[in-house]
Amino acid sequence: MKPKMLQPGDTIGVISPASPSYRSSDVVRGIETLKKWGYKVQLSKNLNKRKGFVAGTDLERAEDFNDMFARKDIDAIFVTQGGYGSARMLKYIDFEVVGQNPKIFIGFSDITSLHLAVLKNTGLITFHGPSMSRFNAEELTSYTKESLFRALTKPEPMGKIQLADEKKYIDLIYPGKAEGILTGGNLTLVCATLGTPYEIETAGKILFLEELDTEPWIIDHMLTHLANAGKLQEAVGIVVGECINCRPSQHNPGYYVDLSTEDLLQEYLKPLKKPAIYGLPIGHTKDMATLPLGVRARLNADKKELEILESAVEP
Repeated sequence: MKPKMLQPGDTIGVISPASPSYRSSDVVRGIETLKKWGYKVQLSKNLNKRKGFVAGTDLERAEDFNDMFARKDIDAIFVTQGGYGSARMLKYIDFEVVGQNPKIFIGFSDITSLHLAVLKNTGLITFHGPSMSRFNAEELTSYTKESLFRALTKPEPMGKIQLADEKKYIDLIYPGKAEGILTGGNLTLVCATLGTPYEIETAGKILFLEELDTEPWIIDHMLTHLANAGKLQEAVGIVVGECINCRPSQHNPGYYVDLSTEDLLQEYLKPLKKPAIYGLPIGHTKDMATLPLGVRARLNADKKELEILESAVEP
């Protein structure tokens, strides 16, 4: 299912399905930005409540999610931020309501839990992209904005995911070409779906992964988990985004913490003999590409390119 494209004058609903905003001004500045772009904004009932690690109880956050999908006056749903806690509310989500009211839903990081659950239970295309905390002049780069608008407002294929900085390097892990439905998200959250009703499906698909502030030995642990579950082997191709600050916390020559993330990706992905690259602007990076989950894509590892082959929204 494809949601309707975002158009000037549309109403964007804002929810907090994970952690509350760190800065109180994030939502205010985000609202100002959205209105400047020509959109109306509606805030959810329980926005940015605080209960421990998360923005309200699991039921409160799920009710906001369900309500925004059910409301006919809401055209798209944005999140305040990721952080932690989206998976805690999955049991309260009304997937029938979501499936009957397809609309744009966007976020990243911890929001991976929601993306994968929605895709598996409804087939609705959702978007791995920036949250409200980025919608301000300080943090929203021209690349991030352009990619966001290309994904949400144009009923045509996004095409190739371009580098924001030509000086950046894409690491070829294994050559070749592959086509398939695009799925994935944050590595930690992808692993957390295993063994649950929301387990990621990678068979015949292009899997993309990204991570933040994680030591290589922990990345090793998670890649082992995905491999033991057969998820890496089932994918037709693998794209790893920029893994920000994924390095050892201390220098200890000769010990396991000295391995780099790049070393680990070569070790785990190269033996699969499937197209794989590392370093696209996906995830917790300053210049962030918006990716639609559930659309057909092509990975040309020889050219170090990921191309979105079909539109993610309808007129």
